Amino acid sequence: MHLNLLKRLILGSIALPICVGAQATDTLRLSLADAVTRAIRESDEVRLAAAQLDVTEAQVTSARAAALPTLQFTGGYTQVERNARATIVNPQVFGQSYTYTTNFNLSQPLFQGGRIFAGARAANDVRQAARYDLEETRALMSVNIQRAYLQVLLNQQLADIQANNLRLAEDRLALVERLQTAGRAARFDVLRARVEKTNLEPGLIQARNNVELALIELRRLLNIPLMRGIVLTSELDTAGVRTLARSIMADSSRAAVRPALRAAQSSLDARHEGVRVARAEFLPTVSAFFRTGYLALPSTSGFPTRWGITSPANCTAADSAAGRRTCQNNGWYPDRSLGIQISWPLFDGLRAKGNLDLAQAQERVARTQLEQERENVAAEQARAVAEFARAEATYDAQRQNAEEAEEAFRIASLRFERGLGTQLEVTDAQLALLTARSNAARGTVDYYLAAAELARARGATVPLPPTRTISR
Repeated sequence: MHLNLLKRLILGSIALPICVGAQATDTLRLSLADAVTRAIRESDEVRLAAAQLDVTEAQVTSARAAALPTLQFTGGYTQVERNARATIVNPQVFGQSYTYTTNFNLSQPLFQGGRIFAGARAANDVRQAARYDLEETRALMSVNIQRAYLQVLLNQQLADIQANNLRLAEDRLALVERLQTAGRAARFDVLRARVEKTNLEPGLIQARNNVELALIELRRLLNIPLMRGIVLTSELDTAGVRTLARSIMADSSRAAVRPALRAAQSSLDARHEGVRVARAEFLPTVSAFFRTGYLALPSTSGFPTRWGITSPANCTAADSAAGRRTCQNNGWYPDRSLGIQISWPLFDGLRAKGNLDLAQAQERVARTQLEQERENVAAEQARAVAEFARAEATYDAQRQNAEEAEEAFRIASLRFERGLGTQLEVTDAQLALLTARSNAARGTVDYYLAAAELARARGATVPLPPTRTISR
């Protein structure tokens, strides 16, 4: 009774997430190539690196804008209710109640101590570093998503191996029970077979739970809702793994410099240009300006609508009585000026010195980070080579082991059925078969992932593994 209840619990724990996911939304059929494409396009890690690249693009535009001329329009209206100067000095000169101004200001920097060009080069270096970071992130995400996808397939295969192992134990239990009925086996043999079968059930539960955990990680990397069902439509083609791994090993030996190293070098170049920008603060700045506009001082309220003309014809009787010989027509009068401005900070409270010290310290930090990155990349490449050698050796060792273990199990089972062997021999052979099949499955996946990680560590293109389309 308790065994049947345990079976129902096992099946229920597997069927419940599937039913909930099917009710929540449509199932997503996903191949390995689609998963890599989706991860590179929609994963948070790649989107963050791409957003950082957009930030640097804006910084390049801002840095270049400092070298271009600026054109600004200003306008204003002023109404004076009471003017002290007009009351005290001369109401005819200072007593303008209404003032309209319109101006266009054109300014062009001529010399800023090299600050503009150094800043533009620094912005370009930062943008280049962001591009290399994006390239590095995409390569890393490609390996991670392949690892997550293949981990799901591996866990599913291990679960199938555990399920098959449990079926073998059930068949052996049925055989021992028949032998007991025929008087060829003792009660002890039945109890032992039953215990062995029951001991295998937690392993099957754990294997199926590992499949769910691997699917959760795959959903996280792909930004897929947890309640949405996923069906993987690709499986690893074990026949082509060795050929692809050896080609990756050959191509990786001719790989270019890692994008991570190039990003660190670009960051150092940007910090070096930052030192030049800081030194430019000790030098004078020269800029030219040209200002043109119009000014209107109407004597009555109302917006001016004509060009300004000063002549005796515009004077009224009151103006003539006040002694004015020429008068304006309340219109717009041109107002233009140009010149050159020179600014040289003689003392700024040591602000420029502090900025220079900060820029030089940041350059030293960037240089040290570059050296650290070189050491990390070299160590990572050495680890990838060692891991590839280990995975290849394991793959070679496990190629025939599973077939030999299966043959040994058949022989042990046949000997036990004919009374020539013991149940212990069958149990040992079955355990060896389970271990051999599990090691063979892990060895194939590890072999390819080691080759893919080696390609990424050496800056080569990470290819897709050989796969076959499966129908589910």
